[in-house]
Amino acid sequence: MRRLLLLIDIGNTTITIGLSNQKKIEKMFRLNTEKSKSSDEYAVTLNIMLKDLNINHIIISSVVPELNDVFREYFVNWYDLTPLFLGQGVKTGIRINSDNPKEVGSDLIANAIGASVAYAPTCIIVDLGTATTFTYVDNLMLKGVIITAGITTQKNALISKTSLLPQVELEIPSKLLGTNTVDCIKSGIVYGHASMIDGMIRRIKKQLGNDLLPVILTGGHAKLLSSLLEEVVIFDERLLLKGLQEVYHRNFPSENL
Repeated sequence: MRRLLLLIDIGNTTITIGLSNQKKIEKMFRLNTEKSKSSDEYAVTLNIMLKDLNINHIIISSVVPELNDVFREYFVNWYDLTPLFLGQGVKTGIRINSDNPKEVGSDLIANAIGASVAYAPTCIIVDLGTATTFTYVDNLMLKGVIITAGITTQKNALISKTSLLPQVELEIPSKLLGTNTVDCIKSGIVYGHASMIDGMIRRIKKQLGNDLLPVILTGGHAKLLSSLLEEVVIFDERLLLKGLQEVYHRNFPSENL
């Protein structure tokens, strides 16, 4: 049976799990992030997802500290393996230009590594998750980040603060100018966020004086918005997992999966 590397991205809304062999990511799963769940409760789902897999190595990027011990406990108890968490002391190959490097999320670092390996050492990364982030990487240095509310966060804020507006599914409406409340909300949220992304990409390129910077689009809502953007982007929903895979190999170059 082949041995596998497990790649895990613990985000505030979604936990993404990838299965990698020596060369590529073969499968990807998603489950909802539930911060109050115990290791045993997560085991119910994880044992089904990972059934009959020969997992020998695990690396985790987490922006939810409450779940770090939960996942560590699960893999120690069920697989007798201690996961490597992307953080201080882990070799990444990415330099960080920040007033406080400890504040830089592991998800931003993993994305930067994935983009630099798969596409270009100088690029812009747009990650559409709970927050929408814009990360500028310049010759393998993470030089700046913009953070704004993600599309689901915006939707929830709008609905929760407005008594008469209904809940809606995040999807592209049939027309830009809506003629019913649901489509009006969908249009404002979806097209509004796409326009914001286009505008921020143009502003970043203008400030840097480089219209040719490659832009990589990733995150849970990237697929929804990719077709609406006017700016040219590269869509890669596995970017962060690719970064984790690279980090593991950089820290354990002699390991054979």
